[in-house]
Amino acid sequence: MPEPLGDPPGLAPYAERPSTSRGRQHGEHAPDLRNAFQRDRDRIIHSSAFRRLEYKTQVFVNHEGDLFRTRLTHTLEVAQIARTIARALALNEDLTEAIALAHDLGHTAFGHAGQDALDACMAEHGGFEHNLQSLRVVDLLEARYPGFDGLNLTFETREGLVKRCPLHHAERLGDIGRRFLDGTQPGLEAQLTNIADEIAYNSHDIDDGLRAGLLTVSQLREVPLVGDILTEVTAEHPDLGERRLIYAAVRRLIGHQVRDLVDASRARIDAAAPASPDAARALPEPLVGFSDAMRERHQALKAYLYEHLYRHYRVHRMTTKAARVVRELFTTLFGDPRLLPPQFRADAEAREARRGDRGRARAVADYIAGMTDRFALDEHERLHTPKRLT
Repeated sequence: MPEPLGDPPGLAPYAERPSTSRGRQHGEHAPDLRNAFQRDRDRIIHSSAFRRLEYKTQVFVNHEGDLFRTRLTHTLEVAQIARTIARALALNEDLTEAIALAHDLGHTAFGHAGQDALDACMAEHGGFEHNLQSLRVVDLLEARYPGFDGLNLTFETREGLVKRCPLHHAERLGDIGRRFLDGTQPGLEAQLTNIADEIAYNSHDIDDGLRAGLLTVSQLREVPLVGDILTEVTAEHPDLGERRLIYAAVRRLIGHQVRDLVDASRARIDAAAPASPDAARALPEPLVGFSDAMRERHQALKAYLYEHLYRHYRVHRMTTKAARVVRELFTTLFGDPRLLPPQFRADAEAREARRGDRGRARAVADYIAGMTDRFALDEHERLHTPKRLT
């Protein structure tokens, strides 16, 4: 049998290595043409949850337009940005990519409106949080392999999926939740992927907001960071059309943030000089992050988008309707689990037998969280429209 693939060359001492991974929950033979983190990545890409991201909302509901970003296109953009940062910092690109590709697997339909609505429905039954649901997807809900539930990913990939976690949940997560109890950090690959996610959605939500007519270039000229970049591009290309101006500005916006992140993180890493991944984890503060100046401008941009895009009345109309769909689906299905498809009904009955209403609610939440936008709308219509009897 061929020898397992070795560690990638050129990794820094503080980078994760597949040869020293903390392993999987269920023992498996090592792959011979891939390392452990590459296997994680491939399992994520082939999962049902990953394919469903194509039809889940980022900001605009899927059917609003073909050119708006979905959870899938956002995920791919995060992976691209994260790999660039990992390469620059001599971190493990394969692990970084795996975390990026899986980070939104647990997100509901209809973006954050769907998550917030489902969390409210689950308030008396343990709550709902999409990062924890992503871990639940890869640990339990994917059913593809004969020997175990879930995807059986490595500790390092699973660790990167949980960005935040209440202490009462952390206690139940074992090693994955330990850092929330003792105040330590995730691995550097997980740290950088978290920020790559923010860079991607801030930058590309601007593009989508402009395309939808909810933002204007003249408005953005007054926003810190974006305004400076628009001035730069206009000075270099005074006759550029608006669409190309936007593309150029978004591209530079990403580039400026990535450059700052790499430089600031490298300076912190050099000062701390962690000799291993666990040495980086043991520090009281993360090493990967923006400079103080960029962090301030980044936060100002987030605040602007929150006020002028995410709270725009047209977006609010969409999200209000979406939240109502999720609430009504939960109320109806929790009230009568016989309405669930057979496999989900069986799961609800089994969980209810073990944990009562809390178990039944979690099974219903799993079903709803796995829905795409259009499936949720169709299921809502099937359950609530008198003309639809099937």
